[in-house]
Amino acid sequence: MPSYDEIYAHLERHVDDLKTNKTGDERQTDAEVFDKQTLLVIYDFMTAGYVDSVHYTISTGKEGNVFYVTDEDDEPFALKIFRTSTSTFKRVSKYIEGDPRFKGLCGNRRKLIYAWTNKEFKNLQRYHVNGIRVPEPIEFEKNCLLMEYIGDKNGPAPQLKDAELKRPNMTYKECISFIVDGYKKAHLIHGDLSEYNILMWKDKPVLIDCGQALTSDHFNAKDFLMRDINNINRFFKNKGVDIIDPEEILEKTMNGSEKQ
Repeated sequence: MPSYDEIYAHLERHVDDLKTNKTGDERQTDAEVFDKQTLLVIYDFMTAGYVDSVHYTISTGKEGNVFYVTDEDDEPFALKIFRTSTSTFKRVSKYIEGDPRFKGLCGNRRKLIYAWTNKEFKNLQRYHVNGIRVPEPIEFEKNCLLMEYIGDKNGPAPQLKDAELKRPNMTYKECISFIVDGYKKAHLIHGDLSEYNILMWKDKPVLIDCGQALTSDHFNAKDFLMRDINNINRFFKNKGVDIIDPEEILEKTMNGSEKQ
């Protein structure tokens, strides 16, 4: 195993954000994302052949940043790095209180973030194998999640809120299908669905940010479903789309769903 100094020297050649001159605030932000443990994970991804270079930030979110990365064949992927800071820990904690899968982790910040990364990976897998359009998950380790890149070399796919919708009525139905099929086929409720957590690529919506998604047997499933429905209806109503009654969508979603 090479020393950390040797690993860091290797990473400096392959991680663009470690090469550039930045302001003090920018360096502090980088330090929050690229802490020592995270850099070691990136190095593991490199030695395993998943990643050759980390290029630039695709998006900055509440829990972490997503980076445009490429492998040795210059194929693009997205690398999501969850921050292990206190603020991220507090936000994530709100979503898992009372969840038996996280029992014993609530007091351990780093282990909780690692479990959250694992959860998003598994949620993406569950959506993907059931035909819900999400970035295909590739690999995860600790606070790093590698997945399919949605976009091209000119840039990432835009969020729904920023996209020019050629077929808004069809896009609306497809977004509603994320709710209905996600519940019936994948047995998941996104729980934070909005125009911010959907990308538009090749005139098709793609569901993202699935870490907080809950299983359909959650005691508060109905409330989370209704929140997702209302968020989608609100957005498309403002676009002039004739929306479906929320209670009708809820009935279609929950009625006849297969049991886990």
